[in-house]
Parts: sequence; C-alpha cells; structure tokens
Amino acid sequence: MIPLFKVEVPAGAADRVTAVLDSGMLGHGPLVEEFERQLGERIGNPYVAALNNATSGLQLALRLAGADGEVLSTPFTFEATNWSILAGGGRITWVDVDPATLNVDLEDLAKKITPRTRAVMVVHWGGCPVDVERLARILDDAEAAHGRRPVVVEDCAQAWGATVHGRPLGRHGNLCVYSFHATKHLSCGTGGLLVLPDEESLRRARRLRFFGIERDADRVHADYDVPEWGYNFYLNEIGAAIGLSSLAVVDERIARHRANAAYYDAELAGVPGLELTARTPGLDSSFWLYPVLVEDRDAFIGKLAAAGVAASVVCRRNDAHGCVTPSAEPLPGLEAVHDRAVNIPVGWWLSDEDRAHVAHTIRSGW
Repeated sequence: MIPLFKVEVPAGAADRVTAVLDSGMLGHGPLVEEFERQLGERIGNPYVAALNNATSGLQLALRLAGADGEVLSTPFTFEATNWSILAGGGRITWVDVDPATLNVDLEDLAKKITPRTRAVMVVHWGGCPVDVERLARILDDAEAAHGRRPVVVEDCAQAWGATVHGRPLGRHGNLCVYSFHATKHLSCGTGGLLVLPDEESLRRARRLRFFGIERDADRVHADYDVPEWGYNFYLNEIGAAIGLSSLAVVDERIARHRANAAYYDAELAGVPGLELTARTPGLDSSFWLYPVLVEDRDAFIGKLAAAGVAASVVCRRNDAHGCVTPSAEPLPGLEAVHDRAVNIPVGWWLSDEDRAHVAHTIRSGW
C-alpha cells in the first residue's frame, strides 16, 4: 500500500538521542536552545519557543492573545485547532470555507468581525497558506471601524516551508504555531513551535511554558515568585535531538512534495469527476497534503485502495461535533466541498513509479 503518511527517523538521529541519554540531561537543555536558534534562522524570526506539541502551542498563543471571548475560526481543520479555543475559555464563531483552497474564506471573515472579536484563528490547510497579507488589510479596516484589532493566531501545523510572497509563515507579525509531529515535514517525534512577534511576548511565552517560572530563577532557597501561572509545555532534549536531525533533510523532503504536487497538477487536470484546488501566485504551499474534490468519494477511495493506494478525508468538519453544535450556522462554502474533499499520497516517499501509478489509477475512473 502506498501510504498517505510515513514516519522515518532521519540518519544521525539515533546517535544524537544516544548522546542525550548518555548526558543525563533529558529535560530542557542546550539542544533545545540550539534547535530554537536554528529554527529562528530558518524562519527569519528569532522570537521562537519550542514546545512539547502544537496543541500546547495553540493554547499558549490564545492565552497570550487574551482570547477568552469570541474567536473566529474555520471548521475545516483537525479538532486540535478549535478545541484549543474551547480549552482557553473562548467562544467559537465559525467562518466559511473558500471552496477553491479549502482555507478560510477571507470575505466571510471580514463580515463576521465585531467589536467582541478577540482573535482570529487561521489554518494553512495541507500546507497551503492563507493570504495573511490580505488578512492584515482586513484587520486594518476592522480596527478603524471598531477601535479594536483582533489578534491573529496562525495554525501552521501542516505548513513548514510554506511562504506568502516569499516570506515564511512566522514573519508577518502574528502568533504562529508549527507542529513537529511524527508525520510532519519536520519532526521531533512529537513537538511544536510558537513563533512570536517581539522580545516581550517571547519572554512571557517561555515563562508560561514552564509553569510561569523563570528558568534561571533561584529555586534552591524557595524564594522565587510566579507572578502568572503557566503550563508544563516545554520541549525536551530527546525531541530536540530528533528535530535537529530532521532539519538536515526537511528542505529536500519539501522539494519532493512540491515536485509530486506539480506532477499531479499536470496529470490530473481535466479528469472527469475530479476538481483540483487553486494555485495562487505568491502563496506557495508545502503540500503536506494533496487535496482534491471528487464525485462519489467512497467509490474513489475504494478504487484507490483496491490499487494499493491510501486516501483519506483526514478530518471531519468540526462544527458537526456534539460539543459545539450550539455554535452551528449556515456555511455554504463548506457544504459545497466537505463531502467531496479527499487527500491522496504526495509525500517524499513516493517514487516516480508510485506517483505515476496513483495518477493512472485515478485517470482510469472510479
């Protein structure tokens, strides 16, 4: 079976992990700090805090944003995005989906900003970036109209390597959260990264990821103070060791994802019953996923499975879950795509023969 996701530990990771085990320092230490330094260099923003996972990052970002009121968000995402809002005491207002990209519909978002809106959560679904520069202009207008500018939290869990007009996500002044889960482009096994806009917010984030305690506080004599309670969200040395090894290969892997996506763009154009998502100049996806819209999705998935190819919807629309049904509202864009969206393998592990087999199978109909 050609898998939709694949986990592989990069060469050298085992040696790095062994060195950590031999060192006797398994919690936060020098490898985490080195990992943060290199990540900041890659993004072009030194204000980064490594965390135990991306869900922690979203919760921490919303805490920093003061988002305990209305948060605008998309229902087309993995549940971690929106349950982080609920965990922080926020109230979700659903924003519709752009059927062309499967990302948030920025026109609908602009209409739904009110004086009560504390934050906006956007998801770069499958690695396809939302136009955060256009979003900034929308928020300029909202601030002028309402006297308040909602804080933007970007869920970049699937989007390491994606860029908006040549700039990596994390360079646009927002709170951004990356995932380093085992299946992501860049992996720590499990881990995450919060990217911040300035030094002050970085200092606060680093305190809050460790119970609100300054890591250099003198705790021997129990005379330190915790002015603001925090969490147990820090990344450990083993995760950083794996992450540093993954950094050595991530650019090559993303390049292969993009090459496979370009191949599918050419080979699947015009296939009856299948629609490709949009490609927008200046918004460069990392293609962690390759979504398509198909007629008779069950038959499509069954045809691929019979040919030894995995395909999956990956997530269910979040607004349909029982815990948030009171927030339901009409979302015509989502209705147009939810039952047709499916993802096919696009990853670095596909050989030329594999991707040709996938394309041929789809072109033969279902």
